[in-house]
Amino acid sequence: MRMDKFLKLSRLIRRRTVAREITSIGAVRINGRPSKPASEVRAGDVVDIAYPYRVLTLEVLCAEEAVLKKTSPDDAYRIIEERRVEPTEKPW
Repeated sequence: MRMDKFLKLSRLIRRRTVAREITSIGAVRINGRPSKPASEVRAGDVVDIAYPYRVLTLEVLCAEEAVLKKTSPDDAYRIIEERRVEPTEKPW
């Protein structure tokens, strides 16, 4: 599944256009590498998302569109780490 679609369906980001923008600026990484909106996400991948005041690290548990539409978004991922960052700090 595409990264922007995964972020939307798992409700980590509310709109797909915002998910596209955040991945385009380099605020999302898959397995330590910068992601693009069209990057493929698979179960077992580790995703880092840099929000304005926090960085969220999670493991993808399910990346199937049909399953994500029918189940709770909590079934899509497991949070590994969440840390606060200063507004002036650039996580990467």
